[in-house]
Amino acid sequence: MDVKALNQFTTQIWDDEITPALVDYIRIPAKSPAFDPDWATSGFIDQAVEHMVGWARAKIADLPGATLEVVRLEGRTPVIFIEAPGTLQGDDTVLLYGHLDKQPEMTGWSEGLGPWEPVIRDDRLYGRGGADDGYAIYASVTALLALQAQGIRRARCVVLIEACEESGSFDLPYYVDHLAPRIGAPSLVICLDSGCGNYDQLWLTTSLRGMTGGKLTVQVLEEGVHSGDASGVAPDSFRLIRALLSRVEDEKTGRILPEVCSVEIPADRVRQAKVAGQALGEEAWRKFPWAGDTMPPTRDIPELILNRTWRPQLTVIGAGGLPQPGDAGNVLRPSTTLALSLRLPPTADAAAAEQAFTEAFTADPPQGARVTYESAGASSGWNAPPLAPWLEAAVQRASQATFGREAALMGEGGSIPFIGMLGEKFPDAQFVITGVLGPHSNAHGPNEFIHLPTGQKVTAAAALILADHAARPKEI
Repeated sequence: MDVKALNQFTTQIWDDEITPALVDYIRIPAKSPAFDPDWATSGFIDQAVEHMVGWARAKIADLPGATLEVVRLEGRTPVIFIEAPGTLQGDDTVLLYGHLDKQPEMTGWSEGLGPWEPVIRDDRLYGRGGADDGYAIYASVTALLALQAQGIRRARCVVLIEACEESGSFDLPYYVDHLAPRIGAPSLVICLDSGCGNYDQLWLTTSLRGMTGGKLTVQVLEEGVHSGDASGVAPDSFRLIRALLSRVEDEKTGRILPEVCSVEIPADRVRQAKVAGQALGEEAWRKFPWAGDTMPPTRDIPELILNRTWRPQLTVIGAGGLPQPGDAGNVLRPSTTLALSLRLPPTADAAAAEQAFTEAFTADPPQGARVTYESAGASSGWNAPPLAPWLEAAVQRASQATFGREAALMGEGGSIPFIGMLGEKFPDAQFVITGVLGPHSNAHGPNEFIHLPTGQKVTAAAALILADHAARPKEI
């Protein structure tokens, strides 16, 4: 592999084709089904599919025998499926994964920026979905083209782009089963939907947290009443819901109380957190937009990394029954609803955690209030299998060749349900989980951006890893 030519090739495609394509993609409000229940009629997901397919279909014409199909199962979001025959004997397969659906708009975008208004400033392309995860199909196809341009051997590759990931990938298992004969049994999975600790080196994700959550409602009255008349007689629903949260979370430390939600952290992940902490330094916590003098619970960087990757954490992500302050009258409100998100350790039993939360909230309602908890479901996390020696060496070579620095390994605090599913279906597969969501990129929030040079380098790194995968020792 001519590394200089590889970087020039991928840089040119990113500059000339991928960046303009992402600009147009960002303009499409292709919100995931959880945020656009009428996605089938609004047409935005289909618009994003056709936009990507138009680019990819033209490019794979340079890959002998490659095919592209938009697969549609009735009532489910579509997937883009690309098959590119390899130049090796046998049926060895690499699966490259990404998604095209997006999170909703979110408030708080800076002046001149918006979720559906792409803006390029310096090396950053702002807008919803470019980094999470619109770039994946472009990077995957470009990596294959880069190998083809230099005549480098590779295994058969399939590219799978779904449209339901931000909703928990509830459609994806049906497609994986439907496409199973065409997917085969991948020996390597490359997922470009993860994060990076900085923009200076290649980052490999070693674990992903699981997730559960739901809507907790406390109702004390059938309708609101004058607070001067009722307070002291009728309980405040917010106070009661606050008490319920204390059943599952220590409000002073944030520690999650049900034992089923915690696990013993593997020793190798602790060691990797220490190495990653050295690479990140205080940027591990300074990257967040802190207000005032707010501080993290500790300045021990490895502990902060383990907090966000291996320890359960609860977040209130929404609330109902609370008027805006300017609209608030002296009324004792009838009810309060909180939307909760519980991130779980990679190896925790998500179903057991879901059950523990349900029981904690609904048993013995405080003051006899009407308490309901509607679970949003549970998905387990994922802990990567040990890296095969060839892959460990390949990742380091790829990082040095593209970033000029060694690779780093670290767990991620988010969830990618597809990876856990594949881990169960293909226990012998190796995984390269990486991405471009680095400091301040703010996926799901305001001012989300993709760091364009990192996108190019990750693309080139993927090509190098594909080449090393084809050349790996046969006994591995």
